[in-house]
Amino acid sequence: METLEELTPGSSAPETEPFERFGGLFEQARKSEPNDPSAMSLATVDAAGLPDLRMVLMKDWDVRGFVFYTNRQSAKGAELDASWKAAANFHWKSMRRQVRLRGPVEEVTTAESDAYFSSRPRDSRIGAWASRQSEPMTERFALEKAVARTALKYPIGEVPRPPHWIGYRLMPTYFEFWTDKPFRLHERVVFRRAAPKGDWSVARLFP
Repeated sequence: METLEELTPGSSAPETEPFERFGGLFEQARKSEPNDPSAMSLATVDAAGLPDLRMVLMKDWDVRGFVFYTNRQSAKGAELDASWKAAANFHWKSMRRQVRLRGPVEEVTTAESDAYFSSRPRDSRIGAWASRQSEPMTERFALEKAVARTALKYPIGEVPRPPHWIGYRLMPTYFEFWTDKPFRLHERVVFRRAAPKGDWSVARLFP
C-alpha cells in the first residue's frame, strides 16, 4: 500500500487512514467556520439516473461512516432506498478546504435513530410528524395547520419518533482531501478502498 510518506519525500509520518485526517480537519472547522461546520452536500441519483443534490447536517461520524437523518418518504429517502449509494462534500470556506466522500449507504439502528430523535427540540420533533417532506404543498398555512394538529396530539410528554424518520450512514470507499493552493495548483489527496472495512490505498491527483 502506498503512503503519503512515499508520495511526499521528507514527510514526518505516513497517513494511510483518512478518518483520522478528517477528524483533525473537522476540529479545526468547528473553531473557524461561522455556521454549520457539519453541513455537507449530499448527492443521490433518481430512477432516471439524474443526479440530485442538497445540503444536510452530518450528525455523527466514526470509522464506520457519516450519519445523517431524514424522512424516508422524501425524495432523498426514496433515492437512497433505491440505490443504497451516495456521495457527499464538506466545504469549509474559512479554511479553504474540501473533503469529498463516496460509498455505499446503510440504515442506522433503531436505537440510534430513537436516541437522536429524542435529543431534538420538541418543536422539531413535532415538525417531523407534520411535514410531508417533498410532497406538493398548496400554501404555507397547510403546514402550519399540520403542525398545530400534531402539537394537540402530543400536548405533553414525549413525542415519539415517526417510523419513516430514520438515519442513514454513508460508508466511504473514497475520500478526497482538497486544499486550496495559489494559481489553482490545488492539492488533492485521495484514499480508496474496494469495500467498507477494506484497506486503503492513497495517491495524489493533478489539480
